[in-house]
Amino acid sequence: MRLRWILFGAFVVVPIAEIALLIAFSQAVGIWWTIGLVVVTAFVGSWLVSRQGRDTIRAVRTEFERGAFPGASLVHGAMILLAGAFLLTPGLLTDAAGFLLLVPAVREAIRRWYVARAANRWTIVP
Repeated sequence: MRLRWILFGAFVVVPIAEIALLIAFSQAVGIWWTIGLVVVTAFVGSWLVSRQGRDTIRAVRTEFERGAFPGASLVHGAMILLAGAFLLTPGLLTDAAGFLLLVPAVREAIRRWYVARAANRWTIVP
């Protein structure tokens, strides 16, 4: 039941909100500034995702070489990948979410929140 509402939000509510926000923004600043902003955020976002992705791959390799499991680095990598998907999707809300996911402190806060949430739901047996 919960997944159904998440998918509904992702495929219906978010696109409608994106369209409404793009229309309102373009009426306030002009269509060309809006298009320019969307294109610039896609380029800047793809550059940042590429850079942070390479750094994360390097961190994962280093942790594996030391014999440690790179759990946190893998989670950060997944969030960077999600940020890339958000940033390549045209829209202001998804761009904001994508840029937030590129901030390491935000990713770490999300990771810690999820680990604490998951620890209350599952028992991990070594």
